Amino acid sequence: QVQLVESGGGLVQPGGSLRLSCAASGSFFSINAMSWYRQAPGTQREFVATITKGTITNYADSVKGRFTISRDNAKNTTYLQMNSLKPEDTAVYYCNVLLRPTVAPQAVNYWGQGTQVTVSS
Repeated sequence: QVQLVESGGGLVQPGGSLRLSCAASGSFFSINAMSWYRQAPGTQREFVATITKGTITNYADSVKGRFTISRDNAKNTTYLQMNSLKPEDTAVYYCNVLLRPTVAPQAVNYWGQGTQVTVSS
């Protein structure tokens, strides 16, 4: 059984910062890509950032220069550092991890439970 546990969301004023964490636990061989998505009320879930196993990163245009994704392979954890937050960044943030469980013949996508980020004065 594989689990993703997210933390770090909350309420922050415009211009502030937050750091989200997502830790993978369970039985798996290795983690490939680790990503973050977000979903605001009444909208579809959208891509935010991703980091490959080789630490190549990619970002949505809306967060480039403000958000930084990283990973700690020893801890099976990915982080999303969010700076210069704007009200339009308000959403539930989900981590997504592509990994190879020990009980499956191929890699599988897993989702975290989501963490609320609210940017408001």
